[in-house]
Amino acid sequence: MKLTNLDKEIHVLDSETDSWKVVRDIAESGVQEEAFYVCDIGDIVHKHREWKLKMPRVEPHYAVKCNDSLAVLEVLAALGTGFDCASKGEIKKILELGVDPRRIIFANPAKPASHIRYAATLGVDIMTFDNECELHKIKNLFPTAKLVIRIRSDAAIAQCQLGMKFGCDAVTEAPHLLKVAQSLGLDIVGVSFHVGSGCGDPAAFYQAISSAKMVFDIGTTLGYNFDLLDIGGGYPGNKGTSIDEIAEVVNSALDEYFPNPELVRVISEPGRFFVASAFILATNIHSKREVPSGEEVAHIMYYINDGVYGSFNALLYDHAKVTPIPLNAHISKLFPSSIWGPTCDGLDQVVQKVLLPEMSVGDWIIFEDMGAYTLPTASPFNGFPVPNVHVVADECIWFMLKDLLSFTEDHFIGNTPANLRIGLDVGGSGSVQDWAIPLSSRPTHCHQELDLESGAAIGEVIMDHSTPPTSAFQFDYVEVGPIN
Repeated sequence: MKLTNLDKEIHVLDSETDSWKVVRDIAESGVQEEAFYVCDIGDIVHKHREWKLKMPRVEPHYAVKCNDSLAVLEVLAALGTGFDCASKGEIKKILELGVDPRRIIFANPAKPASHIRYAATLGVDIMTFDNECELHKIKNLFPTAKLVIRIRSDAAIAQCQLGMKFGCDAVTEAPHLLKVAQSLGLDIVGVSFHVGSGCGDPAAFYQAISSAKMVFDIGTTLGYNFDLLDIGGGYPGNKGTSIDEIAEVVNSALDEYFPNPELVRVISEPGRFFVASAFILATNIHSKREVPSGEEVAHIMYYINDGVYGSFNALLYDHAKVTPIPLNAHISKLFPSSIWGPTCDGLDQVVQKVLLPEMSVGDWIIFEDMGAYTLPTASPFNGFPVPNVHVVADECIWFMLKDLLSFTEDHFIGNTPANLRIGLDVGGSGSVQDWAIPLSSRPTHCHQELDLESGAAIGEVIMDHSTPPTSAFQFDYVEVGPIN
């Protein structure tokens, strides 16, 4: 018996199915034991629409380091976003998607020499710097690069502060660096900053944009004509969060300090905003330990099949907090509990203290908002695998994406053989029936407007579930992961 490789595809769901139903059906299929992800690319598409509506002047350049899953990158490339790359590996990955090098900013102020050479060879010429050493490197390796000076402007509250590592002082260091660049004959085209990942201080953007304007003015006195402002990342992406406050501050500051959009192009580097809420992680309880206190159970320790060396590395590296959700509700007494990863390291603790109903070995614990800074740094330490990702999209999203230039119908799975309904290919062929949905069968509850010339979605995708789909075509998700 053999599993197909269909988890590499996007599984189209009907209007009655959502990500949570996919999670439940896979978990309860009876053949799944390993942890797994479900990624809803529709969530990413709606985030893109939200960004364009709320900050229409700011061009998002997705931070590849946040989550470099191929489906994520393909969807964002198809929507017309740019990309923030920090290494030649990330640049290579984006260019292999057919993305124009001009849609990439090499946003690492301290770059290895070989990475600069690689960028020069492939025409990725926009790159950041914040120190004199970097200027001399670039002069020797890529003298025609278009440089962006990165200034330091830290938010008072941020999930990950970055100023201690990157960014020059706008007042005391930037003028000197601009003069050095001028003496070297280097072309500086703009200013960038990053207030900190997961910013909880929207006002920081106003101060940073103000500081950037000051550096623009200094550049003008030296004969430069800056035309690029990069306002970095820091935008929240978890369910229940909003970029409204940040958008209001950014739009106001741009109106005040950079009022003419024809003179200054504004870009940004969002990461978690696009992907955090798109990923759900399902973990399985493989062991359980009850800690007694007299004749009572004082504490229950649950051991799951993913931990801080895998998907939960963000607990250590990204200061993340996670909320465990039992897949099946138990009506029982709540017990003080802790959740532990599968490795032999005592550091591998996912949740230190939480009240949970009593669960059993084999039960599933679900974690939402697991798309940011999880998969890229996960490792198979102690031999435990990195979870598979099952990518899903509803019909509306399918109709939107299938006609974009970056996609073909081979990306999408529908009308699957009956023996794949729980992910098993008994015959082992791994084939999928040829299929297509006529344009006339497009569900009437989906409305879209696309700029096919650029491949960018410029309108909105509206899902009105009050109108049932007119298509009789049956959609289904398939792959459930390895059999153990």
